[in-house]
Amino acid sequence: MTAEGGKIAVNDETEVLALARQGDVGAFSQLMKRYETKIFRLAQHITQNREDAEDVLQETFLKAYEHLDQFQGNSKFYTWVVRIAVNQALMKLRKRRSDRSVSLDEGIDTGEDTVIREIAAWDENPEQRYSREELGAILDEAVESLSPPYRTVFVLRDIEELSTEETAEALDLSIPAVKSRLLRARLQLREKLTRFFKRKGDDAFAYM
Repeated sequence: MTAEGGKIAVNDETEVLALARQGDVGAFSQLMKRYETKIFRLAQHITQNREDAEDVLQETFLKAYEHLDQFQGNSKFYTWVVRIAVNQALMKLRKRRSDRSVSLDEGIDTGEDTVIREIAAWDENPEQRYSREELGAILDEAVESLSPPYRTVFVLRDIEELSTEETAEALDLSIPAVKSRLLRARLQLREKLTRFFKRKGDDAFAYM
């Protein structure tokens, strides 16, 4: 650990956390900078609104700072912060939406984990039709169309690359529930993308 220009240069997160718990604002700021991009991206995926995502980011780190003494160190700090961020983002959704979306806290039947659904294959590899940027935009739109319970699990597992165990801990779900929601999210995405590319058909070549 070294000090450079009044800033703390620490690579070991354990040391940074220890300093932050002692009230070192600089150390906590270092933790924020380490994860703020990921937390903002997660919040934006859930809320689908940049302004709300910015609010969630601020509220997440404020709550994390206020309750830092409650972090026991049994999991990664990032997993703990993700759980706070998800809760804040879902609160934003509940306040903003008047429809009866499925709550992330609602139980879900995990008996369909092994269900296999027949989904039509694409006639041609989409990468042969679209640029990487266009494919990214298409996938983002498909992800945003998922309901919050499935979208959140998909983002944490397949975009942020948390493990199944870390995702379960962050969302306060069982591992089977995480697997079930992830399966359904992937199936829904596959169906949405299949319909999209089939609907485009030969017109997709216009993008080339």
